[in-house]
Parts: sequence; structure tokens; C-alpha cells
Amino acid sequence: MSNNISPLAVVDPEAQLGEHVTVEPFAIIKKDVVIGDNCHIYPHAIILDGARLGNNCRVFPGAVIAGVPQDLKFKGEITTAEIGDNTTLRECVTVNRGTASKGRTVIGRNCLIMAYSHVAHDCVLKDNVIVGNASQLAGEVEIDDYAIVSGGTLVHQFTRISKHVMIQGGSRIGKDIPPYTLVGRDPITYCGINIVGLRRRGFTNQQVFLIQDIYRTLYTRGLNNTDAIKAIETEYEPSEERDLILNFIKSSKRGIVRGSIDEL
Repeated sequence: MSNNISPLAVVDPEAQLGEHVTVEPFAIIKKDVVIGDNCHIYPHAIILDGARLGNNCRVFPGAVIAGVPQDLKFKGEITTAEIGDNTTLRECVTVNRGTASKGRTVIGRNCLIMAYSHVAHDCVLKDNVIVGNASQLAGEVEIDDYAIVSGGTLVHQFTRISKHVMIQGGSRIGKDIPPYTLVGRDPITYCGINIVGLRRRGFTNQQVFLIQDIYRTLYTRGLNNTDAIKAIETEYEPSEERDLILNFIKSSKRGIVRGSIDEL
């Protein structure tokens, strides 16, 4: 095992480090920690008990991983904060570990969590998620693949953000955000679909037009959600895009973001 661990770092001898791990001066790694291969832990980063890092992760100065949940119901149960392969946690990011509710906080693969952001207990971020600077995710938030949460966004607890979503910086999110959408303004509203993101990820014109048409039915025909769901089910053939939108709306407990008044 050929690791590069500074003599000025504090690494518990029982921590499990993979191969080719770099730990810079004044970083702290506690006992119940697992770090995969080729990770880089920068100066003054703190990796606490319960942290599980995959391969090729980078933890920048001042970040704190697996901190005790900021939840008064937490009673000291053994839980984890799990970080997937190729994920970067920038300066002063905080990721709290889970509580008895889910037992773990998860950030997936290929994610970028920018400086000063907070990921609270029991959040689940899937793969290829970007969280902009100083965004704050409350407990048990769920963010699906390829979602982008721009800087300074506040996300209420239990909120769900679906796949391929783009959220404007400085937003306050208190409702579920359905897939493929672009949301912003104050109060938060549906502003269209995330066309740029979909094009970058290889969606065809046919797929993009279908998604646009479904959201016109949902937001611009004057239907309530129940009637809009019925219309989408009857007017559009089953497809991955249609079914993802329908299933997300049907399963929403908080309700979905409202439509823009400009489109009504």
C-alpha cells in the first residue's frame, strides 16, 4: 500500500484507507472510516466516524464528513455518510450522517458539492448531481440523477428533486420538482423544461417535444393535477419519459411545484 500521509495529519490507525490515498497536513480521519483508492484529503478536512468514501474522491479544506446529525431525535445510533466514486466535496462542505430514520446519508457517484453547501441527515443524492455554492439541503431530501441545484438554494426537508432538473440560484424549494424541468423565480415556479441539459445528455428531438407537450398538458390547460394525470395517461403512449413524469407526480406527498402564471 503506497499512501502519501503527512506526518502532520491525524489518522486513526484503525481507519481503513485504500491505495494511493493522499492525506495532507492537519486533516483528521477518525477510527470508523473507510476511504477508497486514489482519494485526496486536503488540509484541515475532517472525516468523522461513519464516513464511507469510494474511489477517486476529493475532500477539500474545511469540509466535515459524517458529522453528528443536527436532529434532536438523534440518540447516538450508529449510522453512516456514504460518498460515491469520483465525487468532489469542496471547501467547508458539511455532510451529516444518517439517523434512525434511514440509517445513512448518501451522495452518489460523479457528484460535485460546491463550497459551503450542507447536506443534512438521511439525504439521498444519486449520481451526477451538482449542488452549487452555499446551497442548504435539509433532512431527508432526495435528489435524482443529473439534477443541478444552483448556488444559494434552500431545500425544505423531505422535498424530492427528480432527474435532469435545473434549479435557479437562490431558490427556495418547498415542493417536489418533477423530472426534466427548469424551475426558478420567487416564489418558485415551473419555467419550462431543461432543454440545454437534455440536449447535452443525448435526448432526441422526439423525446424533448414529448416532454414539452406533457408539461403543457400539466401546466397550461387549466387542469387540476388529478385531471391532468388522467389526460396524460390517455393522450400519450407509454414511454420512459411519460411514465417517469406520471409516477413522480402520483407519488408526491408534498405536491409538485406550481406552474408559472405567465403560461396560464
